[in-house]
Amino acid sequence: MVACAGFAAACQVASVATREHSWVDRLWSITPVVYIVWFAASAGRFDPRLVLISALAFAWGTRLTYNFARKGGYRRGGEDYRWPVLRRRMSPAAFAVFNVLFINAFQHALLLLLALPAWIAARQAPTPLGPLDAVAAGLMTLFLIGETVADQQQWAFHRAKAARGGAGPGFLTAGLFRYSRHPNFFCEQGFWWAAYLFGVAAGASWLNPSLVGPILLTALFQGSTAFTEEISASKYPGYAEYQKSVSRLIPWFPRSRRP
Repeated sequence: MVACAGFAAACQVASVATREHSWVDRLWSITPVVYIVWFAASAGRFDPRLVLISALAFAWGTRLTYNFARKGGYRRGGEDYRWPVLRRRMSPAAFAVFNVLFINAFQHALLLLLALPAWIAARQAPTPLGPLDAVAAGLMTLFLIGETVADQQQWAFHRAKAARGGAGPGFLTAGLFRYSRHPNFFCEQGFWWAAYLFGVAAGASWLNPSLVGPILLTALFQGSTAFTEEISASKYPGYAEYQKSVSRLIPWFPRSRRP
């Protein structure tokens, strides 16, 4: 909790000093891995379950960090395009409060909550890996692969779009994006819901503190997805038709468009 508060305070100071508000985004793929490894080490024993959680979290963090870096997220001026839009809609005082309470405090708290399955597993009596561990690991791997594929498809699309000077379609509708408008968002949420299963596999009840993280993450994505789509619909006239024919998050077969 002290480390989490320190990360939040550092991001708050950095956002005020640089007038950029994506410092949490730059730590999003790093701090949960730090917390999970920290909790695993705190167990003071070799535990295959904690090793497995840590390995999967490290793979997740490495992939997401690489994808964020290649898009320029760590460069100066690499602020998320949604924050300037939101700043224009809010008064300076309101956005300053929003920056403290939501961007920095809430999001950093959420990143700590996502790591709680490792905290729970570290505090349970050691038990052998079982079927639920296999389900959790399998689902996390599947979602990790899905998110990797979706991000790569989006990366290739935007590189091709930049090469043709912005001409042609403005948004991706092929590959995984033919079945979900945000397959990467879906897989990100699924990854942490699957991670929650490790706490239950370790011996905790189904109703335990690690449930809070994926619930709040899902709520966060509901709001951020709606905001993202509002911006896309304002930029691309054909986006409304895309919304009508393709599932928002959960991948599904596209609906036939009316002639």
